[in-house]
Amino acid sequence: MHTARTLLLTSTALLAFSTGCIGSGVALRPDGSPSPQECPEESKKAMRYMGLRVGDSVLVDLDANQTESRRVTFYDGPIESVTREEFGPFAATSRLYGQVWTSGPQVVIRYYEAQSPTGEKVPLCAVARLGYDQMRKLPESKPGTAILEGSVAAAFIVDAFR
Repeated sequence: MHTARTLLLTSTALLAFSTGCIGSGVALRPDGSPSPQECPEESKKAMRYMGLRVGDSVLVDLDANQTESRRVTFYDGPIESVTREEFGPFAATSRLYGQVWTSGPQVVIRYYEAQSPTGEKVPLCAVARLGYDQMRKLPESKPGTAILEGSVAAAFIVDAFR
């Protein structure tokens, strides 16, 4: 059973990666933030198999290289976040991989893959969220960057990026 599950998740991850769903080619809105994007069917299947449902969430250190920081600077491009607690089949300290956009009024982070400390990468669809405008860039953010207060947010499972 364990071997079949690993094979299914690995092949699903390879299919998702080969179809280019890792954040590349996302159309941008006039303010530079990403346009809506569908969650690939392969990711939806993997999330169902792992028991992750829309709305499930986990606390994450937004940037694995800036944990416990009072202020975090983001750049457009790839990101690696770290879970602070168990999340479905993922242990604490699992990794979420995705893409950051800093051009709009707030930072947008979309996650496309997850990896447990001892496992393979698997596809998923999740977004980083904070209430009270806390994903809004600080005024001193320069073009191509975004500075936020704090380094922790919640990552929420989604079925589409809006």
